[in-house]
Amino acid sequence: MPSLSQYVDLSAADARLQWRRILNRLPRPETPGFRQEPFLPIETLLCLSASLSVNHHRYGGGSSGSAPSPVPELSTLFERTPASILAKMANLDGSRTHGAVHEVEASALLLNDMARLVVLYLMIIDTGRMLGVGEDRLPDFLLSGSATLELIGQEELANADVERTLEETIQAFHSGWAELPESVTERLLIGAARVGQHRFSSGVLVNFGHRCAFCGLTPGVLEKRRLLVASHIKPWKDSSSSERLDVRNGLAACPTHDAAFDSGLVYVNGGLRIHPSPGLRRASTQDHGMAREFGPTGLKERLVLPEGAVAPLPRYLEWHKQHVYAS
Repeated sequence: MPSLSQYVDLSAADARLQWRRILNRLPRPETPGFRQEPFLPIETLLCLSASLSVNHHRYGGGSSGSAPSPVPELSTLFERTPASILAKMANLDGSRTHGAVHEVEASALLLNDMARLVVLYLMIIDTGRMLGVGEDRLPDFLLSGSATLELIGQEELANADVERTLEETIQAFHSGWAELPESVTERLLIGAARVGQHRFSSGVLVNFGHRCAFCGLTPGVLEKRRLLVASHIKPWKDSSSSERLDVRNGLAACPTHDAAFDSGLVYVNGGLRIHPSPGLRRASTQDHGMAREFGPTGLKERLVLPEGAVAPLPRYLEWHKQHVYAS
């Protein structure tokens, strides 16, 4: 079993040796009950990197074959089934208790130190390229040519007191992983929450076509300048684990309209019609800037949804109206 250092302090020389072992593997037989080789550290680290974009919870059982890139590429490259790749992701975020302890420790450390994870990822990709693993076999699924990685949507977590919100979950998890120090358990679950928020926010932005649902603003290449954000309708701290990952519990908005919604100055009904509060209506008649942002030319009558998008669920919108809206 690899040590923690063999994951988090992986050297380029070790990465090359592991790539050679992978590339020399025989094709995986279709024999039922075939016992696969243990995952090498570079395989585990690539699965951890893939978990930043792929939600393994969505592809259990017979749906593992429909998991998106890079699961199929990793499956083919490693001579493993897609279900095996997804199971490794589940081990790494602690949702399954069959993982090696040092894998979980490495995951806890790296999910809270994205810069270090990026360095390891780039080294693994680069050593693979030197040994002939091209883009067709293993695309750059994490950075897409960038040298940095930023988890999006983290502002909501910064205001949610994550440790207190997850306190019961941390205690329950630790009882199933008694061999892990509680500090590792805490870092793992907080890191997993940050990654889940990143996946949620990314999915919401895609669902709304990278456009503000309230006014239609489309920042394009300037989106990374925080001109568009994705937030929960029912806030993260008040949501269940599944609700926190549900894109139907999210809205994409420009900062102005996001703040108005989050502070209860606007609500959206089950028919997706936008309702400004009476106070906001009055302010819009008294100030040109407010009129421009929240009057008829700034605020749409209904949420702007692209063709094929999934609409927010009425139960989330009703929760917001009951608990946040300032009538």
